[in-house]
Amino acid sequence: MCGICGIKYFDDQKVDLHLLESMTDILKHRGPDDRGFFINRNYDKKSDKYKSTQGKGNVGLGHRRLSIIDLSSGHQPMTNEDQTIWITFNGEIYNFRTIRNDLESSGHNFRTRSDTEMIIHAYEEWGERCVEKFRGMFAFAIWDEKKQSLFLARDRIGIKPLYYYIDDRKFVFASELKSIIEDRSIQREVNLEALSDYLSFLYVPAPKSIFKDIYKLLPGHIMTIKGKKLTINKYWDIQFSDHFDQIDEREIKAILIDMLKDAVSMRMISDVPLGAFLSGGVDSSAVVAMMAQHQNKEPVKTCSIGFHEKKFNEIDYARIVAEQYETDHAEYFVRPDALGVFEKLTWFYDEPFADSSAIPTYYVSALARKKVTVALSGDGGDENFAGYFRRYYYDRLENRIRRWLPLFIRKYGVGALARIYPKADWLPQPLRAKTLLTNVSLSPEQGFFNTMTWFHDDLKEKFLSDGVKDKLHGYRSFDQYETHFADSGSADPLSRILYVDMKTYLVDDILTKVDRASMANSLEVRVPVLDHLFMEFAAQKIPSSLK
Repeated sequence: MCGICGIKYFDDQKVDLHLLESMTDILKHRGPDDRGFFINRNYDKKSDKYKSTQGKGNVGLGHRRLSIIDLSSGHQPMTNEDQTIWITFNGEIYNFRTIRNDLESSGHNFRTRSDTEMIIHAYEEWGERCVEKFRGMFAFAIWDEKKQSLFLARDRIGIKPLYYYIDDRKFVFASELKSIIEDRSIQREVNLEALSDYLSFLYVPAPKSIFKDIYKLLPGHIMTIKGKKLTINKYWDIQFSDHFDQIDEREIKAILIDMLKDAVSMRMISDVPLGAFLSGGVDSSAVVAMMAQHQNKEPVKTCSIGFHEKKFNEIDYARIVAEQYETDHAEYFVRPDALGVFEKLTWFYDEPFADSSAIPTYYVSALARKKVTVALSGDGGDENFAGYFRRYYYDRLENRIRRWLPLFIRKYGVGALARIYPKADWLPQPLRAKTLLTNVSLSPEQGFFNTMTWFHDDLKEKFLSDGVKDKLHGYRSFDQYETHFADSGSADPLSRILYVDMKTYLVDDILTKVDRASMANSLEVRVPVLDHLFMEFAAQKIPSSLK
């Protein structure tokens, strides 16, 4: 895993090597093993010659490397044979050997064993559509001297981050926001809409960042900058089916296991020590089980986090799995000392982020890094198979009530009752009905948004200043939820909210949390359950009744 950054000026301004070094080195935690820089030579398309020597141009790329594959010859930024294409790449392409064989058959010659070089030749062969062939997690930028264009891409699910800034003078990008604002000419003005979103979700959803004019490239999207023109296109999206083939449950299980075996096997390719996070839940346990079948010589290295409070502790389940598969198991018990790592985590996360599980994720990453450089995790199982029981169960219950009660009664009767019903967290679970009553009085989309919201509009009204509220002009964080519902392409209620979670909570909370916590410890985390072929099978071949 790595850290990438770069800058492109739209005029003849030269890239400052010291700025590029500063942008790159602040990402050292993402890649402590190596660093590299590229500044172009002002290629002149008409004469097919370079106007000046290396390091005098208006485009610069930076790279920090965590060595995983091809340890000796994977230095970046990397170029093709005639030095007209340069890449800085963060991630892993798990099917790179298959693609490489196809490219070699087409006449491409390789100098390294790295997936980075494969991307260069894939771009030469298929252009921007090369991303459609990649199976993995990635964020990369390619400078094409002949086309005088900068091409950027982010993986389908959003496992790897990619921030960017653009104004009328320049374009800047990086793996993390802190790298971009190393350029002191970029204003650090808070994006008030992003702040409002944060209060709703406890994270800042893409494409916004907490700063104005700094954005996140959405998952499954590519971007091209040619001259001053920026073009963004979607190349992939998850599609849920409402019509299923006649396939029995046993057959679905068998296919799922085979696909998970394949996804896990591909993610075990590494030239450095590899292990797994083991929480004791179904998802990580399944991943460890598949790893144990592929591990030949040594036992799988597993790491678990425990809590002294029984309410939160699941380490006993992790031990059962560790014993079952005879793993090389390590445990760490987290003590309630959030302040002890608060300042450190704030620096790594850059933006406001309030998922409390960021703390144990940081600790389990630190524990794993003592033994391995790569760890597999079970993240994504809940979003693929509706594993957040209370969230999805109550949404189904609310939809049943909506079908049973006429709109007039829901809106004016149930809605009025919801407003006067106390929020009584001290009552037994069945009597905590305020959220249920509120949601039933709303549309399915607004009801799910209400479930996922932390600070509701009435609370924001109380503590946001009049000046901030005036600047927000009635902005609603619900609007982007509504957009995702519209884009889901499904009439099935469960499929719709799974789609929304994949586009919001999964990428901007779960995957952001894991990326920052693991990279803070220079650890690469791979997520086989988020293999896009595995996800497509779950979305298109498994009815909601089986999830």
